[in-house]
Amino acid sequence: MQRGKIILAAVLALATLGANSTGYHVFKKVALPGAGGWDYLTVDEAARRLYVSHATQVVVLDADSLEIVGKISDLSGVHGIAVAPEFGYGYVTAGQMDAVVVFDLKTLAKVGEIKVGKKPDAIVYDPSTKRVVAMNGDSGSATVIEAAENRAIKTLDLGGGPEFTVADGKGNVFVNLEDRSELLRVDTRRVEVMNRWPVAPCKAPSSLAFDAENRRLFLGCRSKVMAVLDADNGKVIATYPIGDHVDASAFDPAAKVVFNSTGDGNVFAFHQDSADKYTALDVIPTVQGSKTMTLDRKTQRLFVPARENDAISLWVLQR
Repeated sequence: MQRGKIILAAVLALATLGANSTGYHVFKKVALPGAGGWDYLTVDEAARRLYVSHATQVVVLDADSLEIVGKISDLSGVHGIAVAPEFGYGYVTAGQMDAVVVFDLKTLAKVGEIKVGKKPDAIVYDPSTKRVVAMNGDSGSATVIEAAENRAIKTLDLGGGPEFTVADGKGNVFVNLEDRSELLRVDTRRVEVMNRWPVAPCKAPSSLAFDAENRRLFLGCRSKVMAVLDADNGKVIATYPIGDHVDASAFDPAAKVVFNSTGDGNVFAFHQDSADKYTALDVIPTVQGSKTMTLDRKTQRLFVPARENDAISLWVLQR
């Protein structure tokens, strides 16, 4: 009888492990040309292109075949990439140039340069207002750009150092202030900061993802937690433990899974059981220092840049 109980317990444990597994594994590694580090990645889901920041350039891949199809060169301190498909433009924050570089989405040729604040970092396109918002890390500000004209219309004082940003598609852009442990809501129609929310017990929020259906924000915090917030009132609903030095978060609305990549070489995943309840899944191992990533919602692939033996490659993780 005792032996039967032990076997049953083992079977239940294995079933639980399987239920809590993401199933993600390394599908492919793609060598990235050039030297230096990397920062953000962006998927243009409609055009099926993947943009990878790589120090002095942006490497562009076909999101399906994973072939390198081009690059945007002669940049300095590349951080983020945003695309405005209806205008045919893309935007790159060049942190050491204090500028946003505009490029043609079809040809990848540079077509303009917009001066912004000091060390622009994260950048986002808001399709509801047709505006691009660049976060100026060393100025504590955000520059708002009219995509139709590629013209800066206003720079907002944020009162702290902005880190990452997302748009909700309804005229709101959210940005976390890492040095103040706050989350801001910016109205891109009025071009004003509308709300300033403390995010304790999350400290030093660095990454950000959004669930449009449930209006939930996911903050990756350097205090080694993921915080879940209500996007309409800024209330912190719950926190969950993650690894060290998180720098990217993503939400898969089809699988109902939140991902957080951390510099200790892991991706921490949580299943969304309901809007306010999440279950930890297995930790996906990557490489020490691989703190950024992005998700292609069409293929459900995760893209994670990694440094191995002084060479940079793009790890493609899939189920």
